[in-house]
Amino acid sequence: MDRRKFIKEAGLATAASVVGLDIVFSSTLPENYIPLVKEPGNPYKLFGIDPEMTVLNNKPWNIEAKAHLLDDKITPNKYMFVRNNGLIPQSIDVSNWELVIDGESVVKPRTYSLQELKTKFKQYSYQLTLECGGNGRSEFNPPAKGNQWTVGAVSCAKWTGVRLRDILEDVGVKEDAVYIGYHGADVHLSKDPNKEAISRGVPMYKALQNETLLAFKMNDKDIPLAHGYPLRLIAGGWPASASGKWLNRISIRNKIHDGAKMKAPSYSVPCHAVAPGEKVKESDMCIIESMPVKSLITYPKTGAMIEAGSKLEIRGHAWAGELEVAKMEYSIDFGATWKTCALDRPTNRLAWQHFRASVEFPQKGYYEVWARATDEKGVCQPMLVPGWNPKGYLNNACHRIAVKIK
Repeated sequence: MDRRKFIKEAGLATAASVVGLDIVFSSTLPENYIPLVKEPGNPYKLFGIDPEMTVLNNKPWNIEAKAHLLDDKITPNKYMFVRNNGLIPQSIDVSNWELVIDGESVVKPRTYSLQELKTKFKQYSYQLTLECGGNGRSEFNPPAKGNQWTVGAVSCAKWTGVRLRDILEDVGVKEDAVYIGYHGADVHLSKDPNKEAISRGVPMYKALQNETLLAFKMNDKDIPLAHGYPLRLIAGGWPASASGKWLNRISIRNKIHDGAKMKAPSYSVPCHAVAPGEKVKESDMCIIESMPVKSLITYPKTGAMIEAGSKLEIRGHAWAGELEVAKMEYSIDFGATWKTCALDRPTNRLAWQHFRASVEFPQKGYYEVWARATDEKGVCQPMLVPGWNPKGYLNNACHRIAVKIK
């Protein structure tokens, strides 16, 4: 929350309650002076999230879940990671919210009201996996700059909205169209109105997929403010940066979109393997598209203790970007041998898949349970952190939990 807006709206009495003391000489404050009071902003109350969530940054807000919090098959709001590049819009007038469709490759530029989108086009619902491209960044060495996500910047909520392809068909797309770019109402950290916090996009083939939505509901309710209320682009299976929040414009481009954070190294990795710590030219970087195969043990919580002779029931989720997960395995001997888990089919394309297994341990002692997913093309997760890259993207190393048999 902006400090100036807070003082203006809440008044000095509330400011004093935040400080915990009366503001002495408040009557003599200059008219436009803003006290150096700590900004209010309890994210757990502001965003309705669980107190166990981990705050990595508050300017902008970036918050992740712990693995065991993500046990639900459909991720509830209270456990959804928050990834922002700018400041959350301060005032939203839903009754006047508009979506502009323009760009070099649009046939008929048009503006839709939110109500038009909801009533003119058929609505669809999908469970869609969203994962921050930097999920797992904290494990890279040398360290990569950015929020030090561990494993919890991933979710699979139910999203409801209209298909982007239906909107594009309504306005018409020229033959030279190659990309769409999104634009939102979030504010650049500098508060410069001429700068966008983030404006990425996807190639036309992704924009035209059935599951690419202009969403206005999450888990059958209005999208929470932190996740893009009242309208958000959802491009499941790709880095979540492709799913623009607070959506108010889509531009149909005749070139790769050149919005904020489209330029390397943002959301890009070396086109070819590089040595750890090596500098990479922008021209040698490739834009991240489909996310790699990955999995997460969500039960039990790491550090579990069980009695000797007991079986341990484990479960979790697996996903593979645009692909389906074909096999799920676990290991209790640090990857020397693997056993198969039961694996469900996805509810719909681009949804994560649920796995489970009953694990037996040969004797008392310390163990680690490792999880490994393999996609339909036969590509499996690496046991250790994969190829280093300057921004610490795409870490899909096997997730593991600690277990003690007593």
